[in-house]
Amino acid sequence: MKFKQPLEDENLDEEFEVEPVEIIEDIGEDDGSDDDGLEETTPLAVGPLVLAAPARRDVATLDPLHIYLQEIKKFRALEPDEEFDLARRYRDEKEEQAAFILITSNLRLVVKIAMDFQRRWMKNVLDLIQEGNVGLMKAVQKFDPDKGIKFSYYASFWIKAYILKFIMDNWRMVKIGTTQAQRKLFYNLGKERQRLQAQGFDPSTSTLADNLQVSEADIVEMGQRLGQHDVSLDMKIGDDSSFTPMDFIPALEAGIEERMAADEISVLIHDNIEAIRDGLSEKELDILEQRLLADTPITLREIGDKYGITRERVRQIEARLLQKIKNQMSSTIQDFSAEWIEHEE
Repeated sequence: MKFKQPLEDENLDEEFEVEPVEIIEDIGEDDGSDDDGLEETTPLAVGPLVLAAPARRDVATLDPLHIYLQEIKKFRALEPDEEFDLARRYRDEKEEQAAFILITSNLRLVVKIAMDFQRRWMKNVLDLIQEGNVGLMKAVQKFDPDKGIKFSYYASFWIKAYILKFIMDNWRMVKIGTTQAQRKLFYNLGKERQRLQAQGFDPSTSTLADNLQVSEADIVEMGQRLGQHDVSLDMKIGDDSSFTPMDFIPALEAGIEERMAADEISVLIHDNIEAIRDGLSEKELDILEQRLLADTPITLREIGDKYGITRERVRQIEARLLQKIKNQMSSTIQDFSAEWIEHEE
């Protein structure tokens, strides 16, 4: 189950704009601003991880995700005995270089997990990758090599926990349009683009406009609002590379560690909604069903007219409902971390 984006019946504002994504400045940074049930991460003094763009003229054709993938592929994966040795060196001697190698060698693990959650995240996957990197850093700090558990297996739970918490904190109402045509375009643009690509056609602006019966200007405007373009999973990451983004996505026949994460966010959302449902008022239940979970959410005005209240009052009730869901999920994320990760006392 996925939350649907509620519709607003008023003008768009800057809330829908996607902020620029900074690829990575310092993999050891954590602002510690969120009171999220996850332990605050003390930055590892491992120095900045510099991900420089390739010095080639065709760099303009690459988006930040492709550039990032091209940069991290230079860090090789470690053998288990190497991981245990590095982990012991960091645990016993706080050796910064050991922590740095453990982190950089597992950046592709973060990308794999983030790509899996991207199916449930409508924005830039680099947001998830950056948050997963914070979880990876926490795993390095907490890992006990004497437990006999693979570091990548242990780290995956910290990575997932931080990504899930990020998604939860950033799930909010998005204003997408005021007219019925804009709303229809929002829901159909991505589907139509994917349909054309699956049939081997170029989803050009003119083709999309013809098929969806809107103007080309509408297509361009909605594309700008969505804030990001599709990434081709088959596009090589640079002319001299055989890697594609698909190489970072878990295989369908993945191991048990990868399979365990496949539907976590859907299960979490469903279970947490059911946990609070009995305590919701009639209006809250209506907003939940008719706006947050509906395939075609109704407007604030329609809810308000039904109950004889203003749109602003409906908005307040919806905000209160969202906070209830967030509070419930916060405790779940805390339980999630405690269940899978042995915390230091």
